[in-house]
Amino acid sequence: MLPRSERRGFQVELLIVFSVTLGLSGLRSLVRLLDSLLTPVPLNQQSVAINVPQADFGLLDLVAQLLSVLQLAAWGGLGLYLLWRTGIRVGALGLDRARLGPDLLGSLGLAALIGLPGLAFYLVAWNLGLNLAVQPSTLDEAWWRSAVLILAAAGNAWAEEVLVVGYLLTRLRQLGWRENTALLAAAVLRGSYHLYQGFGGFVGNLVMGLVFGRVWQRTNRLWVLVFAHTILDVVAFVGYSALRGVVSWLP
Repeated sequence: MLPRSERRGFQVELLIVFSVTLGLSGLRSLVRLLDSLLTPVPLNQQSVAINVPQADFGLLDLVAQLLSVLQLAAWGGLGLYLLWRTGIRVGALGLDRARLGPDLLGSLGLAALIGLPGLAFYLVAWNLGLNLAVQPSTLDEAWWRSAVLILAAAGNAWAEEVLVVGYLLTRLRQLGWRENTALLAAAVLRGSYHLYQGFGGFVGNLVMGLVFGRVWQRTNRLWVLVFAHTILDVVAFVGYSALRGVVSWLP
């Protein structure tokens, strides 16, 4: 049992960390969803883009995109630093180099387990009017587009898996939360910052959070989740850019 002062410190730390990172993103996503619902147009006739141009001039847009990736890297780094300050090393989370080969192989299977049903679920939710049409990228065909999309995918994976799984579940475990309760809380948080996509985005990412969180609770290998998430986002971001306007079934 943690001393009362230490428990209070961890609670305040969690509130601050997620108030400036993914928790704030969740609240903003809720506002965006409410705005979409209040618009007199069905959700599936509205669209939302994930990776969008951030400047009018090509090189400035490249710099802005890289700064967004840097922010994501810093978010994950913040979680690791706070854990390290309280005596938890990255190896204890499964971010060591001891099993990178098996971690990568495991991530391929996990990506397939989540990705294929996830795509089918998104298309069903969109056709039922429960989701906006999600455009993973609307970046122009610049020479750096694919590289930036890959970096963005890695940045998203790093920030989300380190904060929502490694950091959050570790802190909740230290606070005495039951494993299943902590897992559900982390999954709801993951779903919340995807609410801007619609109800399908929330449910799909909640399920992903339950699966990813349980995998970590049982294996203690965070690299598996980071690699799998990166693969999923690379396929979505780069694949959409390549197939946009080519195949008819993509919204």
